[in-house]
Amino acid sequence: MDTEELTAWLRLTLSTGVGNTAARRLLAAFGLPQAIFQQTEQALLSCVTPAQARTLCSVPEELEAQVRATRQWLDGAAAAGTAPPQEPAPARRLLTLGDAAYPRSLLATEDPPLLLYVTGAARFVQGDCDPFPSTRCLAIVGSRNPTAQGADNARQFARALRAAGCSIVSGLALGVDAAAHEGALMDAGDPSLPATIAVVGTGLDRVYPRRNLDLARRIAQHGLLVSEYPLGTPPLPPNFPKRNRIISGLSQGTLVVEAALASGSLITARMASEQGREVFAIPGSIHAPQSRGCHALIRQGAKLVECAQDVLEELRLPAGPGPSARDPAEGTATVDGDGVGEPPAADGAGPHADLLAALGFDPASLDTLQARTGRDTAGLQVALLELELEGRVARLPGGWFQRVGSA
Repeated sequence: MDTEELTAWLRLTLSTGVGNTAARRLLAAFGLPQAIFQQTEQALLSCVTPAQARTLCSVPEELEAQVRATRQWLDGAAAAGTAPPQEPAPARRLLTLGDAAYPRSLLATEDPPLLLYVTGAARFVQGDCDPFPSTRCLAIVGSRNPTAQGADNARQFARALRAAGCSIVSGLALGVDAAAHEGALMDAGDPSLPATIAVVGTGLDRVYPRRNLDLARRIAQHGLLVSEYPLGTPPLPPNFPKRNRIISGLSQGTLVVEAALASGSLITARMASEQGREVFAIPGSIHAPQSRGCHALIRQGAKLVECAQDVLEELRLPAGPGPSARDPAEGTATVDGDGVGEPPAADGAGPHADLLAALGFDPASLDTLQARTGRDTAGLQVALLELELEGRVARLPGGWFQRVGSA
């Protein structure tokens, strides 16, 4: 993309009050952005409002600085702090709505972004590989504050689906998103597909939250990071619900692991449904607030899933080698006809089998466990510590404990 074309595209996206819908009308009427800005204000009125036409006839103050920053970003090596010296710098690309490499699945949605900033492994960004395989992308989203079991479910489902040849799409947020990206990076999968795609709500010259900086670096080595926002865009709250349409739009289906009733994950699920994509949800405890969103989705018609194979079968995708797609989170509960979680065989033996049975699959306090088991406080704390060290029990805030399925 030469500087003139880059300037025109950025000017279109930076024109205040001219949204994607109006911009697409202008592109349909006049062609490339350069042609739009050659029109008179009167000619523009055939597509936009008078206020929008006046805006388009003036040059945004920040345009020159944004063009310079974007050109430097496209031409330069990895920005300071985004790639350790021993790692190759991630490749970068700016995809326009008319680019042949623009994701076809997004083009089919109601509100595709005008521009997509993309960075990641060179073989996906600049090579012959399809960076956005619409039939092999699956979104995994959920709570920023998941239970220990919820985070593990996200990690193991992502790993199993990646092993089956899928790219995992999520939003780089804390909690379920981060766990899904981590799980996808655990398995090599198909090298011709990105391991995972992170759709972010900031400019790609920054990472939010900062706690996920190392994760973002690893994604850039084995997958892609994507944003519709100009460089320098901070983590503004409205950006994150808006970017969710890209997460669902890139994906053939969306799996919600844990979600409260009012959450961004349910926004993503709603958008997926509106885009004609499949929605899946993992059921959880009736006592856990993080499960209520998933239960609401299931009541509304989302597919209830217990293992990755359920997702693959619904989408008619073959299972691949690697971790079992039939049971990606070995050690988790299965659900019988009465809705009661039954512990796996491995938990039915050992010195603390009675404690695990008493704990069940809902969070419980020390006092509750003491009442259920009759153990003294000191002995109970020792047993819980042993189970925690074995990875079979997680300690939650407030002195609560929860059983965790082992991968």
